[in-house]
Amino acid sequence: MSFHNRIFRTYSILIGLILVGIGLALAQIFPIFIERTTSTSIDGKINDIENYLSSTQLSIEQRQEVVDILDASLLEDNVNFFQGTLWLVLTTILIIAFLIALLIGFNILKRYAQPVEHLTETAMELARGNYRIRAFEDNSSGMSKLTKSINILARNLQDISIIRETEKERLKTLIENMGSGLIMIDRSGIVSIVNRSFLNQLQLSFEQVNGKQFRKIGLPEKVEAFIEKLFLTEMLSKEQIALQRNLSTNHMVAYGAPVIGEHGRWLGIVVVIHDVTELVKLEQVRKDFVANVSHELKTPVTSIKGFSETLLYGAYKKEDTLLSFLEIIYKESNRLQMLINDLLDLSTVEQVGYEIKLNKVKLYDVLIQSIEMTNHLLEEKNMELTLSLDEKVEVLGDSDRIMQIMMNLLTNAITYSSEDTFITITIGKDHKYGYFTIKDQGIGIKTEEIDRIFERFYRVDRARSRNSGGTGLGLAIVKHIVEAHHGLIKVESEVGKGTAFTVYIPLMNS
Repeated sequence: MSFHNRIFRTYSILIGLILVGIGLALAQIFPIFIERTTSTSIDGKINDIENYLSSTQLSIEQRQEVVDILDASLLEDNVNFFQGTLWLVLTTILIIAFLIALLIGFNILKRYAQPVEHLTETAMELARGNYRIRAFEDNSSGMSKLTKSINILARNLQDISIIRETEKERLKTLIENMGSGLIMIDRSGIVSIVNRSFLNQLQLSFEQVNGKQFRKIGLPEKVEAFIEKLFLTEMLSKEQIALQRNLSTNHMVAYGAPVIGEHGRWLGIVVVIHDVTELVKLEQVRKDFVANVSHELKTPVTSIKGFSETLLYGAYKKEDTLLSFLEIIYKESNRLQMLINDLLDLSTVEQVGYEIKLNKVKLYDVLIQSIEMTNHLLEEKNMELTLSLDEKVEVLGDSDRIMQIMMNLLTNAITYSSEDTFITITIGKDHKYGYFTIKDQGIGIKTEEIDRIFERFYRVDRARSRNSGGTGLGLAIVKHIVEAHHGLIKVESEVGKGTAFTVYIPLMNS
């Protein structure tokens, strides 16, 4: 039952009791009033009757008997009449008064009690978190100040709620999309917050982690030990963790810190994990690069220095020895020059912002020039070319750099192939790219090595590559030049049967 109805019911009962009390009081007074009024009226009539009877011949006893009979009869009749009439009037007046009081009371309560009830409901809705509700402002009810205050409170709560929701969404978006993995664990060891990066890094699912004890969700042993350490020390901590997965190793740096609430209350811990696998690989590549460069430079320099010293110590006097040593020195200096040139090329194409001059290039023309420049190598090994060329394919690129790609791939195909074999060259196009394929019948590449052949100084067959004068940087340079053209390079190979390199360059009109 509503507040208004409860008040109205109480008011109705109270008014009813008051009117009943008035009725009871009047019921005690009315008989006396009726009797006195009736007696006074009857006395006047009896006097008139006595005066009339005195003029008759009736005796005094007879006249008195008639008067007594009339007096008793008139008194009873008048009393009964007046009592019935007055009770009817009184009841009617009390009912009318009750109805009028109810009507007046209902209107007054509606004016003053309903706003209170509405304000109460508004306050209850605000307590439930519905900050959009507003109280109806009625200046005539006398509660306008209270209504305005509640509405101001509701607006302020709504603004605070919107700000809180916005901040919550921002924080959620930040946590979900940050590159590092994050997990928050409360003081009882239950996971309260975890982001997508953490799940992906440790190959877990949200259902497997959220709301679970961290010891029971299958964390790697080293990560779990790190969290245990944080719970024990309650101090900032940092640790590098290596996780072994199949044949690869993931390197991670874990940062942990306690979560402190108000008044220094310890709430739990937060752990942030950065995946530094790529950085570790890059560092290893840098170290390998320095070691390989040192090794590659050391070999020709040592040869040049050794043969030069031999000549200086008298070997130059023998003409045959002199010519042989000078030929070796010349060969090693050429090798050294090639290595330096390749290093300079690689340094150039690896620079941030490296761009090439894009023009219309006809792949057929570039290929013919590349074949002419490598023809002597083909003749030395008695190799032949099988050509399937679309002479109309035009791409958007740098002709010199595309020729560099073709020369590298052709040279490698010749180097890693046996004598009296074929090299198949194809030029074609699809809806987006012009492409050329160079396929040999050489030694082939193992499947696990295909992803590594574009690394600097990586060689499939080190002895054969060195003997041919290769530096081990050719495919690394090729990869960067292809990427600078916004193109693709694909490798298909089978050990003992040969390798096919396909380079895709965007078409001129794409």
